Amino acid sequence: MVVSGHWEESGFAVMGAAQPPMIYDYGGFPEEMYHIRYPAAGSPRLARRAHALIEEAKLPTRLDAQRGFDHGTYAVLAVTHPQADIPVFQVSIRADYDPQAHLRLGRALAPLRDEGVLIIGSGSSYHNLRRFFGRARRDDSALFDRWLGETLVDSTPAQRSQRLIDWEQAPAAREAHPQEDHLMPLHVVVGAAEEEPGQVIYREDDFLGTIAFSSYRFG
Repeated sequence: MVVSGHWEESGFAVMGAAQPPMIYDYGGFPEEMYHIRYPAAGSPRLARRAHALIEEAKLPTRLDAQRGFDHGTYAVLAVTHPQADIPVFQVSIRADYDPQAHLRLGRALAPLRDEGVLIIGSGSSYHNLRRFFGRARRDDSALFDRWLGETLVDSTPAQRSQRLIDWEQAPAAREAHPQEDHLMPLHVVVGAAEEEPGQVIYREDDFLGTIAFSSYRFG
């Protein structure tokens, strides 16, 4: 299950297609970028299960039988699971970017982990494309990345959740995320593994010579 920062809805939505199509949600790239195929099957059964769990949590949700894979999903899975032999479905973020709602979504979906479902939050620890290049951007990203590590690895579960709710108080928060679409998937995966430790699985202090970047795993 992938929570992608590239799918926003007014309420939460769950991809229900058995054979999801492709969505090329970008522009200005070489022609071959618009012919990429990630041929994984969907999972209507698990989608219905996720939808039911979200409903039980009293969060607005719907099943979407037409939604396809956006690049927040296939750009990741083409590297981690290149054989595309595991069923995949997506869950949207909410367009109001409410941190508490996204933590609640993760808590609602937590039982899926015990049923063999890997929950992936696909976003970015730094997502300010206008400020991507230049020395000040590296400083901004390093400040926010340090706070993120303190929050996700060094804090207690209760502290971690509260810091994510109050994320705008972090150093360089709005420089790192002028719009928090790429941050909300993190709230979902933390909600799904709220009592479990976090660890850094990837960190680069000078990604493309410009910014600090990091990825985390929980449980």
